Amino acid sequence: MSDDTPWEPPFAGTETEHLLGALDRLRTTFRWKAADLDAAGLQTRIGTSALTLGGLLKHLALVEDDCSTGRLSGAPIGEPWESEWGGGDWAFTSAADDSPERLYALWDDAVARSRARWDAAVAGGTDQPAHLTGPDGEHAVLRRLLCDLIEEYGRHTGHADLLRETVDGLVGEDPPPGWRPQVGRRPVG
Repeated sequence: MSDDTPWEPPFAGTETEHLLGALDRLRTTFRWKAADLDAAGLQTRIGTSALTLGGLLKHLALVEDDCSTGRLSGAPIGEPWESEWGGGDWAFTSAADDSPERLYALWDDAVARSRARWDAAVAGGTDQPAHLTGPDGEHAVLRRLLCDLIEEYGRHTGHADLLRETVDGLVGEDPPPGWRPQVGRRPVG
């Protein structure tokens, strides 16, 4: 990892550093694929799919907050979700009513909160029990929740690849060295 590529996972870190590093690399790649678009770009669809980059931004913001509150510790998810969430595919479908600035802010803010919560939670290792339980009452461990979050980002970053290429032809696996988003309130990293 360098100052030009802060999203790069450690080359020889601990298990926790690798898990958080893999998550941050996917977060950054996703944010790069969704970056700097206007409302039309964020609402672009492919074929019959209803997925949009705006919908993915809002969905992943909700997932970040859900995973780092209720699933992690049992804490309430907080705003804006508690007063706005409409269940089901709401995050995907309601994003069309949000401005690009709001969508970027929702994601940027949720990721900042999630990073802080995860940093505190994993201080004692990833074998600690989380609040989330399975059907048999067994508690998931933090590692499982982190892997679930990595899987969620892996899946949706692939969607973002296709959507962004449709919008303006942007392709690539990683942002260029030194990249920071130009729209939204906070740089990634």
